[in-house]
Amino acid sequence: MARVDVLYFTDPADPWSWAAEPAVRRIEVEFGDEVGITYVMAGLARQVTDGAALARRTMDAAAASGMPADARVWLDRPPASTYPACLAVKAAAEQALDGPVLRALREGFMVDRRRQDNADALLAAVRHVPGLDLGRFEVDLRSNAILEAFGADLDRARPGPGDAGGGREQAVGGGEGDVPPLREAVLAAGAVPRDGLPGAEEVVRRFRRIATAEVAAVCDLPGPRAPAQLWELALQWRVRPERVLGGELWAPA
Repeated sequence: MARVDVLYFTDPADPWSWAAEPAVRRIEVEFGDEVGITYVMAGLARQVTDGAALARRTMDAAAASGMPADARVWLDRPPASTYPACLAVKAAAEQALDGPVLRALREGFMVDRRRQDNADALLAAVRHVPGLDLGRFEVDLRSNAILEAFGADLDRARPGPGDAGGGREQAVGGGEGDVPPLREAVLAAGAVPRDGLPGAEEVVRRFRRIATAEVAAVCDLPGPRAPAQLWELALQWRVRPERVLGGELWAPA
């Protein structure tokens, strides 16, 4: 069975893409190599002119998804543009690390309140991404080829996520983090889930920094079950919580 290819129209700074992380994590874990994700940088804002509107969007996304988020990044000293972060993801794709770099930048915008709108800030944000050749990344980030690749993504995104084609290719955009719609889409395209879901500790150790809502989605632990299990693991010194605005991020102890 050939794998299902998913087109993910997104931007590292998009709050609704952050809200969709629980559903995306579930797909990654449950389907593994059966589902391949291609990240298309749709470009949230060439120039950030209304930080208050983006702050409201961030709070709406957090309320809908349960993902922690700190909207003050858009109020105190917002990034001038989200396009540099998009270029960083395209540069990381040259090393097949666009997914991990995208996640690092999402965390930077959504919970760490980093501006990430210039080369120095982007280099600092991705410095600890495992396997990333930082020197090569810096060269690629400043190259015309990456600028052209981002331009191609903008052209691809312009018709909208609904025009992704047919067959075994699915398209998604930012959502509220609900697992069923995305899961049903990849199932309909022919993906076969693995047997069983991991436990909370295994998920934390795999992803290294993960929100409670993501653990709940990946492990299928609705209601209070995910936070209860995570705090029990914390009491046993097996995971550790990091307090952020709106909740916790969990890491191995």
